[in-house]
Formats: sequence, structure tokens, C-alpha cells
Amino acid sequence: MIRTSLCELLGIAYPMFQGAMAWISDATLAAAVSEAGGLGIIAAGNAAAEFVREQIRIARAKTNKPFGVNVMMMSPYAEEIARVTAAEKVPVVTTGAGNPAGYMQAWLENGVKVIPVVPSTGIAKRMERVGAAAVIAEGGESGGHVGDLTTMTLVPQVCGAVRIPVLAAGGIADGRGIAAAFMLGAVGVQVGTRFLTAKECGVHQNYKNKVLKAKDIDTMLTGKRLGHPVRSLKTPFSRTLFEKEYDSSITNEALEKYAEGALRLAAVEGDEQNGCFLAGQAAGLVTREQTAREILAEMFEEAERVLQTARDSIQYDPIGSNS
Repeated sequence: MIRTSLCELLGIAYPMFQGAMAWISDATLAAAVSEAGGLGIIAAGNAAAEFVREQIRIARAKTNKPFGVNVMMMSPYAEEIARVTAAEKVPVVTTGAGNPAGYMQAWLENGVKVIPVVPSTGIAKRMERVGAAAVIAEGGESGGHVGDLTTMTLVPQVCGAVRIPVLAAGGIADGRGIAAAFMLGAVGVQVGTRFLTAKECGVHQNYKNKVLKAKDIDTMLTGKRLGHPVRSLKTPFSRTLFEKEYDSSITNEALEKYAEGALRLAAVEGDEQNGCFLAGQAAGLVTREQTAREILAEMFEEAERVLQTARDSIQYDPIGSNS
């Protein structure tokens, strides 16, 4: 069984985080992933602080294993949620969409391990300086808000830039992706899209079906004009939003208004016309619904086979050894 320093740091069996997906990653899914040996993560998103506190307590009732909460820095409730996660002494907080430095002291004083998602080496270094326990280097293949760099290029550069552990995220949905992440220098992975079809995931069945039917070319980016690109499945909504971005007669405020609430329409109501179905480029690798336990076991068993095959098949010939 594959174990890395991340397992020792957090007390988990598999070096894998379940990605935080707003309106989707609730206490039930997070607890199931943690019970299976990974680190389940509750997505706070734009939810109010008391809702997040309730989710934390539900997760604790379902598992006594470590789990995390993702705090989106752009949320209007970010400060309140930061206080709640510190007061509840959540084992792990992951962060995204902003700088968590202002909340680090309170988290660290309450024994919370903070692991930010980073899109660049500069931000990774900054997070290390303010006390992050690790960082998640997330490439643009991911679903949801993404940066410019790919996982293949970002991960090794972040690994070379910091001394703390690095997880890889973006485009990872099977054991081959895990093996590749380790070869790039990561000691763990974060996986989102594959957990959309976990049996414990409460997302609308229409959402699951769209992921299961997705091919390799079935995602697209929108939001570049607004400065925060988002990867989602190609749908009537995403195609219309993309077209509106290139219409100079439409204001940025109107674009924001058009996209408002679209993720909830997809995740909660399954609205295939007006919903935004966030998913990464690895959606084409997701072929069936499974339990969280089956997903983790299958991915790491495949990763072990891939790594062993690589060891057996690659003949290492140092330069000059035959001269």
C-alpha cells in the first residue's frame, strides 16, 4: 500500500484529498471519504458560517477520522467561517480564491493544519512563509476556478520552490494520474471530478449522468473576461456565457448576474439548460458510480501496478556507464 509523508502528517491511510466542490462536497461525502482512508473535505463555498458549523458537526457524528473544510476567500462569509473552523478545531483547512494569511494565526493557535490551493510558485512560497503545513498545486485541468498553468508544469516547479509537502491536483481521476503526480515530486493528490459520481455524493443525478457521459473534449473555460476562468462541462448555459463574454455591448455586471446561481441550478436541481456543471478534463476517465471506498482502493491499486511496471520496464543507464 502506498504511504507518503502526507499520511503521517495528517493521520490518513491514503495520500488523497477529496476536492472541495461548492453545493456538492457536504459532510456526508467528506465523512465517507475519510472513513475510506482519504481526507474528505467539506466545501464552505458561499454558505453562511452556521451552516458550515452544522456540517462540521454532522461529519464528526459520521466519522472519528480526520477531515477538512475548504474556505473560499472570496466568500462574503470567509471571516466568519474562518472563526468557526478555528473554534471547532477542524483538523485541516484548505483554502482557495484568495490569500488566507490574515486567518493563519487563529488556525495555527487552534491546531488546525492549513493547506492552501496554489496556482503558482510565488503563492506557494508565500503560503510556506505564513505557516502552511502543505500546499495543493492545482493545474488548469481542474473543474471550477482554475489558473493558467497545467498540472504537468506546475507541480514540479512548486515542489522545487518549497520545502513543505506538495499535493498535485488537476486532471487526476485514476491510478495513472496518481503515479504521474508522484513522479513529478508530489506526495499526495487531490481528486474532485471522480468523486462527483461517488454513491455517497448527493449531487443531482442529472449531474452524475453528464459526468459519466463526458468525453475528453467535453469541458470548456468561461469567465476569462471577468478575470476568474472556470472549467465546466459544455452545456447550453456555458456556451451562451462564452458567447456573451465576446459581446462588447454586455457589461461585466450583466455577465456576473447571468452566471449567478448557475452552479446551484446544476448541483441541486439538475437543470441541464441553465445550470453550470463544473467538472475537470478528467471527466472522460469517469465511467461508473462507485462508493468512496471503492474509488480510493481502485485508484491506489492501479497506481501501485503502474509504478511497479515502470520500475520493471525502465532500464536505468547512467551517462557514460557503457563507455
